[in-house]
Amino acid sequence: MALSWKSFVNVPGILADLRSFNFSVYGRWFGYINILLCLALGIANIFHFSIVIAFAIVAIVQGLLLIFVEVPILLKICPLSDNFIGLVKKCDTNGRRTLLYTALAIVQYASLSVQVTSLLAVAIGLTISAIFYGTGYLKKQEFLEGNVIRNPTDPAFMREAAVREVL
Repeated sequence: MALSWKSFVNVPGILADLRSFNFSVYGRWFGYINILLCLALGIANIFHFSIVIAFAIVAIVQGLLLIFVEVPILLKICPLSDNFIGLVKKCDTNGRRTLLYTALAIVQYASLSVQVTSLLAVAIGLTISAIFYGTGYLKKQEFLEGNVIRNPTDPAFMREAAVREVL
């Protein structure tokens, strides 16, 4: 039995998310994109010879923060301080995530006052997530987790015996 990405990714769940019209799910999806944007463009802009380096470092830190905000299972896996875990767990509603993403976007928009760089894409991505979470908050939608990763109780999930066969 071969391993495939479909063993771990819940394609019907993703399609259900797209059809749900729940804006917190859309915000979470853009949050995943923002993690990649913050890390990649933060690293790319760290090679400037101006104050943009500071904003690039901030973008990398923002990306690391968003990893823990958007992938809460990492809070249980990684050894972190109780203060940090408490701070991240406070961002569990649409309203608070709207404020978080808005604050992060404002910091990246401030980088434009120094020099226009690709950090503008980070600011725009963070703004899109803030808009989605804000729309969910204004519509009083329930804050939902996404269905990207397949649930281990799902019959299509890769079982331990199959993993042993592959190894």
